Amino acid sequence: MNQSLCSWCIVCLIGLPGYGLRAGINQAASLASKRFQEAQAEYKKLPRDEQAAWQFARATFDLAEFATNSTERSQVAEQGIAACKQLLEREPNSGPGHYYLGMNLAQLARTRGIGALKLVTEMEHEFGRARELDASLDFAGPDRNLGLLYRDAPTLISIGSRVRAKKHLERAVELAPDYPDNRLNLIESFLNWGDRPGVKRETKALNEAWPRARAALTGENWTSSWVDWETRREKVQKKVEEPPRGLDAPARKE
Repeated sequence: MNQSLCSWCIVCLIGLPGYGLRAGINQAASLASKRFQEAQAEYKKLPRDEQAAWQFARATFDLAEFATNSTERSQVAEQGIAACKQLLEREPNSGPGHYYLGMNLAQLARTRGIGALKLVTEMEHEFGRARELDASLDFAGPDRNLGLLYRDAPTLISIGSRVRAKKHLERAVELAPDYPDNRLNLIESFLNWGDRPGVKRETKALNEAWPRARAALTGENWTSSWVDWETRREKVQKKVEEPPRGLDAPARKE
């Protein structure tokens, strides 16, 4: 499953899906529930095992993505947060422990409104620590999520920074160039920033990598990811084909 900060969930991206998209999402939700139950059982059996702990935290993040309300999302995410914190007390250098703690904190932040700002620096710390320990984790997930965090967090009252966002999003592409989510994030950011040369360059690279990703990332685990990526790719291509208007203006700098 595609794992990026939770505000980029499939339903948020595509709104009310048609039958085909809805079927894909329902299938992914069912799979997430199944994997959560399996991971939970394994974690209960081996509560002090590092892999069992972070696999359970990964499963809580995935399941929370399909929560129907804030209460359900927070309850699921808090289980993952607790598992990661217990793991990190025993294994402070567990890259996956820090990474999935940050991911579940992001799910929790979705339930907090303005209170989510208090969690942002904690998420930044956890992704940063995961990056130090294993930058390649989850297809360059630490850099990917740091980039999204810096891109979308408020600038004046939080840690938002276009410079840092660009740095980490580009680094994610360098580390895992064929992983569609990394380049899509960068293209979407360049669109928002008015960087047309960047959009054209990265869109060309995305199209070249697409067949390789399709061949490598197969099976039911990737169903929801491909629903997400196909929809976003289509939107990007439509934007590229639109008359430039403000898109050809020089990219603004911070």
